Amino acid sequence: MKSTFIEEDALKHKTDLSMRVYTSQLLGKDMSLVLHGGGNTSVKIDKYLYVKGSGWNLDTIEEEGFPAVDLELFKSMAKLDHISDTDMVSQQRDALKDKSSPNPSIEAILHAIIPFKFVDHTHADAVVTISNTPHGKKVLEELYGKNMIIVDYVMPGFVLAKKIYDQTKDIDFSKVDGMILLNHGVFSFDDDAKKSYEKMINIVDKAEKYLAKNVPVKLSFSKSSKDIDDSFKDELKKSVESLKGCDVVMRFGSSVLAYEFSKLENLDDIFKNGPLTPEHVIRTKPFPAIIDTNIKKALDEFTLRYKNYFKKYAKDEIMLDLAPRYAIIKDLGFVVFGKDKKESDIIFDIVSHTINAMSKTQSLGGWKSLSPKDIFDMEYWELEQAKLKKA
Repeated sequence: MKSTFIEEDALKHKTDLSMRVYTSQLLGKDMSLVLHGGGNTSVKIDKYLYVKGSGWNLDTIEEEGFPAVDLELFKSMAKLDHISDTDMVSQQRDALKDKSSPNPSIEAILHAIIPFKFVDHTHADAVVTISNTPHGKKVLEELYGKNMIIVDYVMPGFVLAKKIYDQTKDIDFSKVDGMILLNHGVFSFDDDAKKSYEKMINIVDKAEKYLAKNVPVKLSFSKSSKDIDDSFKDELKKSVESLKGCDVVMRFGSSVLAYEFSKLENLDDIFKNGPLTPEHVIRTKPFPAIIDTNIKKALDEFTLRYKNYFKKYAKDEIMLDLAPRYAIIKDLGFVVFGKDKKESDIIFDIVSHTINAMSKTQSLGGWKSLSPKDIFDMEYWELEQAKLKKA
């Protein structure tokens, strides 16, 4: 991974907030770092924390996408014993400098307690891919050494901020190169925007080089013998629409990598072990349907598995619809189902990156991300459920 920071462009940005926009966009434009709303960044200016706001994407974010909040108040929130995410969001809104601003990122408390002016957070594919292997933590510890903070996975939001506050309150951050959240992502930080950005690039570059060295390329470049005719597509579309209760837009992925992945014999075992990052489950559900030739059988198996998953972990949550968000079609590739073209394209990108990561880990001991319980907690997050219950 190479830095795309251009000094001539950076000189156009005269303020810290403008510089925050510039390097945030550099991160956001690289899809191996963040996908469709993923990641968040911040800058501390005087007594305020300017942090990415809800609804903004890093690749297109502007200054108004960084709501300002009371920095000291956010630091104090990390010292609380407990607060629900719903109450946390409410208190975050109360701390806004401008009440018309968007909600601050759910990770805003974490940004506040990191003692540097600029903080960058991504879900870098390469780092998370290594993390999502049976010995990922050990590999990352050896790869980055003692100056990298490595944090075991916990649910994003207050719980994560509290865990990191407790784990790092006695650490000398001046000696820290960055922070890796297992199965989740990467943080870099500095008092200089360029240095924080390039620390992120260096962290990810080291992971990419590790993968390049340790993952052999085994693509056969053979062609699929399976032909998907219009009748198959029509049946699949109507069946998924029936489960989802609305029209869907399908998009097929049949690249060489997708085809090779679809031939793996252990697909079911792979998908039992979680998505690429926890945030993706909101878009993709915890697992896909796996279709050989019989569409009805595959969707029946998917819905039964999803019902059992929900029954096992649900308390008082409202179950989402039973339609898959994507399917692996054996010996062909994959297909995604979105409510419109925009959603279909988003799911397509996430699935493409997920398959790429899962394929690489087959040479690193296999895929091992999160437990089904952790996945469920993210999919049925109280902030998302609140919207459903209100509706």
